[in-house]
Amino acid sequence: MAEWTGDELSRIGAADELQIEALRNDGTLRRPVTIWVVRHGDDLYVRSVRGPSSAWFRGAQERHEGRIRAGGLSRDVGLVDTGPEMDAALDTDYRAKYRSYARSIVDSIVSPLARSATLKLVPRSAAGGEG
Repeated sequence: MAEWTGDELSRIGAADELQIEALRNDGTLRRPVTIWVVRHGDDLYVRSVRGPSSAWFRGAQERHEGRIRAGGLSRDVGLVDTGPEMDAALDTDYRAKYRSYARSIVDSIVSPLARSATLKLVPRSAAGGEG
């Protein structure tokens, strides 16, 4: 299994926003959606602020694969469901990274609804090029 490089972790983890495109069953990419991303250790995570009913998250559940763009990089990824054991740590990461945003906005990404739609990003192929 591929791993994130230190450069990828730094660049993607520092990006305010990430573009995600879930892979459809026919192998084509869905429309890109802009979301927030956090780094926790050597892993990257995203959440759907609207929970599991959001269109992009439902699309991600079809194949659990997609493509991300952030920090000038593009990378094919696996989209892995997470359990509640990461909730508190990721809440802390989101609050720290996005502390300059209005509290009401940050509260939406650390809500129980958003927590229920958390995905770990796992690199699927060799490092992508500059994007």
